[in-house]
Amino acid sequence: MNIQKLMKQAQQMQEKLQQELGELVVDASVGGGMVEVKMNGHKQLVSVVIDPEVVDPEDPGMLQDLVLAAVNEAARLVDEEMQKKMGGLTAGLPGLF
Repeated sequence: MNIQKLMKQAQQMQEKLQQELGELVVDASVGGGMVEVKMNGHKQLVSVVIDPEVVDPEDPGMLQDLVLAAVNEAARLVDEEMQKKMGGLTAGLPGLF
């Protein structure tokens, strides 16, 4: 196979992946829906929704833990989606994997 053609295919796949990641938005919810976050494929938070019932001035640590857990779960979901997309894209490159 022509190396230039292979490199061009790889570049096109990378551009397609970047575009798909930019369009990807995952939702993560923790605490029975008390904290919900949305994150895009570039791992930037798009929104955070906090149920007012979880806001307890006497226990800010609980809210902090819930937000942290939701953000980490969203990042894990982005990684999972990226792996799925990478697997589908690299299937088109013969002999590399």
